[in-house]
Amino acid sequence: MESLILIVDDEPQISAVISAYLTNSGYRTITAQDGKTALELFEEKHPALVLLDLNLPGKDGLEVCQTIRQDSDTPIIMLTARSEETDKLVGLELGADDYIVKPFSPREVVARVKTVLRRSGSGAETQVIKTDRLEIDTTQHIVLRDGQLVELTPTEFDLLLILAQNPRRVFSRLQLLEKTQGTTYEGYERTIDAHIKNLRLKLEPDPRNPSLIHTVFGVGYKYEEIPDA
Repeated sequence: MESLILIVDDEPQISAVISAYLTNSGYRTITAQDGKTALELFEEKHPALVLLDLNLPGKDGLEVCQTIRQDSDTPIIMLTARSEETDKLVGLELGADDYIVKPFSPREVVARVKTVLRRSGSGAETQVIKTDRLEIDTTQHIVLRDGQLVELTPTEFDLLLILAQNPRRVFSRLQLLEKTQGTTYEGYERTIDAHIKNLRLKLEPDPRNPSLIHTVFGVGYKYEEIPDA
């Protein structure tokens, strides 16, 4: 069955155009024009991905994103006219996987949807990576930290996987951005900082003193397991 995409935008014309392009690409779509309706549809229909405008009447997109993330790791792509870096980072810190700035090409939206869904889907072959502290199942997208299940978004999972597969190797922000979003992704490197912050909050007993994901100042990040203090 085709993946169901929830499009949340208060401009019906934008939703209609995105819906048409997604439908032509083999997806099913449902739409909402406000945050309250979006959350109701999310609970009822369980979409595979949410395209979420930040500027919504009533509950804005950030509130909707935060509410969804309380119970679900369903991929979220933000649609925003806001160009300020802080707005994008807030959305990413709340758990969004990606963002697209208006005005945008509908083809770009379809491409991003395909990329994010591909990252969140199952691979053909099971691969389990085990370290002293983590167990990462690449097929089921499951992460256990000291035997406890950790809920990660697709982007967070990809970042952790890249780092854990290459212990002690230092990756620049740009390298991590290209590996998780693709070489054609027109984002900014500080996006990675927001995702790393979320990973630390979920994985580290003390996020301010990380024992798994470490900052290499002036360069980027690396994965190295250090015993908790």
